[in-house]
Amino acid sequence: MLLARNYIYANNESLWCKAGLLHSDISVSNLMISEDNQGFLIDLDLAIKEQRDGIWGAQAKIGTRAFMAIGALYGEEHSFMSDLESFFWVLFWICIHCERPDKSRVVPNFEEWNYLPTETLAEIKKGMTYEEGDFLRIAEDYFTPYFKTLVPWVNRLRRTVFPNDRRWKKADLKLYSSKKILHNARNDPVC
Repeated sequence: MLLARNYIYANNESLWCKAGLLHSDISVSNLMISEDNQGFLIDLDLAIKEQRDGIWGAQAKIGTRAFMAIGALYGEEHSFMSDLESFFWVLFWICIHCERPDKSRVVPNFEEWNYLPTETLAEIKKGMTYEEGDFLRIAEDYFTPYFKTLVPWVNRLRRTVFPNDRRWKKADLKLYSSKKILHNARNDPVC
């Protein structure tokens, strides 16, 4: 499954680097894994051209609420960094909700993410990710046993996506190198 996530990450990088498109709705529902374990993005309905004059017809806050980047929840302009942060939230969500590849569970504390006001959700996400100890406690408490071995790897990704325990303030192309974290996790014998 990590192999597929790494491929999906690269797929999004290609979408942005080669086509200049931002997916804008990275979510569990828009990531697919084929039988040969290849991952790909689907549903480009909300995709936007990065080099544009304004957002034609799109609302400022677009995407699937639970997976939106903190800045997107505040209504800030969407960037490739927003899509990458959304990948972090998808991985976090999977680790909490999937008991194994074919069985999921409902976790009430996180189900409400789909219904909270966007600014409230942004504050919750900041509170979870800005302090490493808080994040590790939440991960240890909520990751399913199936994904518990990924806690250190997801935390490494958190440190990259939230440099200095804060959300990014300016675009950083080096953030795409965070896909190496997923690649290394795939090769970890403990995982």
